[in-house]
Amino acid sequence: QVQLVESGGGLVQAGASLRLSCLASGRTFSNYAMGWFRQAPGKEREVVAAISRSGGNTYYRDSVKGRFTISRDNAKNTLYLQMNSLNPEDTAVYYCAADARSGVVLDGYDYWGQGTQVTVSS
Repeated sequence: QVQLVESGGGLVQAGASLRLSCLASGRTFSNYAMGWFRQAPGKEREVVAAISRSGGNTYYRDSVKGRFTISRDNAKNTLYLQMNSLNPEDTAVYYCAADARSGVVLDGYDYWGQGTQVTVSS
């Protein structure tokens, strides 16, 4: 089992930045591909960004490219999502997820955190 705990969400104004963190425990963090997802009210959950086990490969959905950066520190068992130039459309609950497959994983994750709320006001 992998336990995931997100932190760093909050209420910010449009144009601000936030950094989300996801602390993993229970298994060897570097053995898992990781991803950030979000779900806005009334909408389906969507992948925001994903990163391979080593951090060498990443994926971003088009709407966050150039604004968000996913990274990981395997020594600290932590996944990050740096979010810049936030806009109200980024408002959602953000989840981190872990999967034992190799490469960049976009769906079908094995383990999920509880989520952290990000609210961007206009």
